[in-house]
Amino acid sequence: MTETGALQVKTAITGAIVLADGQVFTGRGHGKIGVATGELCFNTAMTGYQEILTDPSYAEQIVLFTFPHIGNVGVNEWDNENSTEAGRQAAIGAIIREPITAPSNWRAQKSFDQWLADAGLIAISGVDTRALTKYIRLNGMPKATLVHAPEGDFDVDALSQRARAWPGLENADLAQTVSQADPFTHKEPLLDTDMQPVGPAIAKHHIVVMDFGVKKNILRNLAEIGAEATIINGSAAFDEIMALKPDGIVLSNGPGDPAASFKRCGDTIKQLIAADIPILGICLGHQILALALGARTQKMSQGHHGANHPVKDFTTDKVEIVSMNHGFTVDRDSLPAGVEESHISLFDGSNCGLSVKDKPIISVQHHPEASPGPQDSFYLFQRFGDLIATYRASTKR
Repeated sequence: MTETGALQVKTAITGAIVLADGQVFTGRGHGKIGVATGELCFNTAMTGYQEILTDPSYAEQIVLFTFPHIGNVGVNEWDNENSTEAGRQAAIGAIIREPITAPSNWRAQKSFDQWLADAGLIAISGVDTRALTKYIRLNGMPKATLVHAPEGDFDVDALSQRARAWPGLENADLAQTVSQADPFTHKEPLLDTDMQPVGPAIAKHHIVVMDFGVKKNILRNLAEIGAEATIINGSAAFDEIMALKPDGIVLSNGPGDPAASFKRCGDTIKQLIAADIPILGICLGHQILALALGARTQKMSQGHHGANHPVKDFTTDKVEIVSMNHGFTVDRDSLPAGVEESHISLFDGSNCGLSVKDKPIISVQHHPEASPGPQDSFYLFQRFGDLIATYRASTKR
């Protein structure tokens, strides 16, 4: 039996999530057999579970889905957000309410259950996700251990101790663990409903992406504005980046504590800012950029994870519905002179974007490449493309 959650489906108990404070929620295990420990967060998205679980920004995290039906449309080869097939780490597990059903979608190539096993992810169904979500809302994102044991034998004390011993995400440079070591190029545009490229990618610009865990759909959206991207490790030096003759720089999304990642890339980003080259920051990239500009970041209690977040763009006074995934935020009160807040969350008033006066620099906390609106934020890539066009004209490139 559980201490605070109850199994809601009649099936054998083969999975459990054990929190650092000893509380246990049980259910049916799926996917990989074993144990995984990380930070537990909840995501309110109704769709996109495959994209969520393959987003490198979720490294070292267990995703609790508040929407009950997860896995019902199966999995396919096109929706992975890992930008390469090199085993890039993403989420370590999932918690869901209802049993996993057979896939019912024309794009499905594999069942969710089988995909979990192939991907090495642990999941638990039949969990009282409302009770667990309420716990997170009241107490913050806890350290937790997820276990799938077909024999149903759980050493709760040992699993809880394992959770307590896990160091957590603060001060963790997880972006270093999901960045590609070797540069690669990308120019594939977005896909149509037949899963084919929308059209031939005509490269007008060359963009360098500093990789902190970049998502594939970011690269596709860059191709849509006529950019061929060279993806380079986030630790790359300024001279190494400029030797590629970029027309613009993208600081990608990624996991972990931005302050920890900033320690190894901050000097390079400060040099890029001083060079007046167009820069676009996304999620972790937004936070690292803010640090380079002199602002501060801080850990959030429950973070923002979902596809229904309203954000206001002060540039247009429009509200867009965006996808978010972050557990750290830029302290809006710490923005220095010349750095302007461009976007704000209408949920809690937290910072969601910035621009720099007299410099071609923009960034957002949310994920403009995701499509919850469904395409409310795609304009940000064109806004970046316009900055690049102006830069090229001024430098006669």
